[in-house]
Amino acid sequence: MNKLVVGNILYRPVRSAISVLAVAIEVIMILSIVAIMVGMVKGAATQTSGIGADIIVRPPNANFISSVGGAPVPADIAPKRLAKLPHVAVAAPVAIQLNVAGSVQSLYGIDYPTYDALRPFQFLAGGPFQGPDDAIVDDLYARANHTQIGSTLKLLNHEFHVSGIVEHGKGSRVFLPIKTLSALMGSAGNASVFYLRSDDDKNEQAIIDEIHNAPNLGTYEAQTLEEWLSMMTPEHLPGFNIALRVVIFIAVIVGFLVIFQSMYTAVMERTREIGILKSLGASKLYIMNLFLREAVLVSILGVVVGIVLTQLLKIAMSARFPTIPFLVTNNLRLEGAMIALVGSVLGAIYPAWKAARKDPIDALAYE
Repeated sequence: MNKLVVGNILYRPVRSAISVLAVAIEVIMILSIVAIMVGMVKGAATQTSGIGADIIVRPPNANFISSVGGAPVPADIAPKRLAKLPHVAVAAPVAIQLNVAGSVQSLYGIDYPTYDALRPFQFLAGGPFQGPDDAIVDDLYARANHTQIGSTLKLLNHEFHVSGIVEHGKGSRVFLPIKTLSALMGSAGNASVFYLRSDDDKNEQAIIDEIHNAPNLGTYEAQTLEEWLSMMTPEHLPGFNIALRVVIFIAVIVGFLVIFQSMYTAVMERTREIGILKSLGASKLYIMNLFLREAVLVSILGVVVGIVLTQLLKIAMSARFPTIPFLVTNNLRLEGAMIALVGSVLGAIYPAWKAARKDPIDALAYE
């Protein structure tokens, strides 16, 4: 039977190749879109974990994703209040603005001395801000945008000059002086969030309790960075999993329809061959098995091609767009393969059933 299945596939190479390519496209859609979407979430968590903070303090009534834009509270809360709490070693205010010009990115306005004290920047070229219109970028941003020391960046309709290039993994890819960014945001002197480093990991809860009990700070949201990062998952992002399911559903429909059309056409073309098989004693189960095996083999070939092409796409993306995370795990590859296989088998069931029900007399008389 396997020889017969392979022979049928090779006998119609163009149609078989199109079917394999369609399944491969289904796999590429699933793997690449999920890899980018999940990669962006996990990439943001990785970036934040590299800041070097132990505790994150956010404005009252803020949720864990609200600090992507706007600066609603005074930045001087950091030196005047938070830094003076027991066991607080460093308190760094940060203004965060989402910039969608050209590409989506979060701009960090930082007070360089305190932000650097959380975990020092690792400069690959240049150095800290020398003026209010200077900017620091990470190496991935510099590579993606061909940026060098002295390059001009136009952000928020304002020109900045690159003073330093640092290793990636410090929360953002672009850092600006907090006074300049907050002024451009229309909230001069304000901050979006505060990052704290404790004098000892054992004192983190004590610091949080102090914040909640301090006058005028009790309404602020304070939690360990570890707790905050644990919420940076697709499950906590509104609509994220729905978007993933929609993408996967569309990909499955594509694979289903292509396999359905391919196998249905095969049944029509092989009516006489089916009649010969039945006249030789082939059962309905044998005929169904024959067509389902062909669909599975085409799907397996498509899955392999899809995984290989996705890997090539990942390499190309890393070279062309290094700032866009492309997270393809073995579990994701396995899930994508299973989804493609199930969709293909479902698409082949009706054509296989139709082939099995053909009357051998009518099939032999078919011209």
